Amino acid sequence: MTERANLLDELAWRGLVYQQTEGLAAHLAEGPRAVYCGYDPTAPSLHVGNLVPMMLLAHLGRAGHRIVALVGGGTALIGDPSGKSVERPLLDTTAADENAARIHAQLARVLEAAGARGVKMLDNADWLREVRLLDFLRDVGKHFSVNFLLAKDTVQSRLETGISYTEFSYMLTQAYDFLQLYTNHGVTLQVGGADQWGNITSGTELIRRAAGGSAHALTAPLLTTSSGKKFGKTEGGAVWLDAAMTSPYQFYQFWVNAEDADAGRFLRMFTVLSRPAIDEIERTHAAAPHERRAQKALAREVTTMIHGGESATLAETVSRIIFDKTANPADFGNDVFEFLRPEIPGVQTTRSADGTVDVLSILEGAFGLSRGAGKKLLQQSAVAVNGVKLGADEASIGADRAVHGTWFLVRKGARDIALARLV
Repeated sequence: MTERANLLDELAWRGLVYQQTEGLAAHLAEGPRAVYCGYDPTAPSLHVGNLVPMMLLAHLGRAGHRIVALVGGGTALIGDPSGKSVERPLLDTTAADENAARIHAQLARVLEAAGARGVKMLDNADWLREVRLLDFLRDVGKHFSVNFLLAKDTVQSRLETGISYTEFSYMLTQAYDFLQLYTNHGVTLQVGGADQWGNITSGTELIRRAAGGSAHALTAPLLTTSSGKKFGKTEGGAVWLDAAMTSPYQFYQFWVNAEDADAGRFLRMFTVLSRPAIDEIERTHAAAPHERRAQKALAREVTTMIHGGESATLAETVSRIIFDKTANPADFGNDVFEFLRPEIPGVQTTRSADGTVDVLSILEGAFGLSRGAGKKLLQQSAVAVNGVKLGADEASIGADRAVHGTWFLVRKGARDIALARLV
């Protein structure tokens, strides 16, 4: 069998297949196809949940199919009701355009990093914002009965709480996207999350009725962790792909904190590592689960794909500084400490006339401790600076102990850590 004929089996092994239209395997095996996935710019960044269909695109692109990444600058003005119990706040065109530009840049960077070359970037604002209402109703609306639309899960789930005509029309606008891409770019496959099945198959139906053509749908499952927690959510909210919204370190930590039961599954879904490579990682992880090799490999691969190798290395190093009390701060460069600064409490400190810095003032600024509480911690040998525990009489230490003449990494007890910068 050819590589293309094996592609759906590979995607299924990776956990990326939930539903597919009949005949899709043969369609993909016949030759290179044009495939698209749409992303509405309802926020200024994509989040890790969006990576699931993105990885579908990436693997299809790596197998030689042509990829179209569509940003919904038009559909974002309406709002997709899929998976929502209430209507989204409507965006204005300025916000939609700004978000679309940022998301296009993310898609281009991530898909290229995942190995999908020559990705075509499009925005449905280019055709949806110009369409005339009566033309749309005649050319698109006439092909769908109200009964057909009411039968879709997206609509059914909102009938009790209510759905506006604006949201009710979303399915038709997405179907129109598929028709436009089929007609003008030869797209015959749309991929998306499982909640998009109704929207996508409405597009295949419109292509059949309006153009006499044939098109396909492929969806990936919506994820939860093995413990039932919604994937991609933390106590701080969504895990974003934009470094300004979720730092590369926090992004790395999201993946390195994956449960053992999820690590192998996520390696298959969110990386392009080969089967033998993943099998080997899982084998070594099973031999020593406490070393978290699968999670570290996962975090390294995904952070590299999203933020680049340098940021992944820094996130890995900073993680070691924070969690490995045996790590010697003197072994790390200035770039590591600059990367660390936003992630833990930090204070500035100054050199006294006698060439020392006041440890008690650092404890006060970093942890909110009184000088009395700070002295008590020193008496308990519960304070370490740059890897060295301080004695009861070391309420001040020499400024020359600063790493690179600038940094004091301060640990209080077993868990609390802060960074003081000598200015």
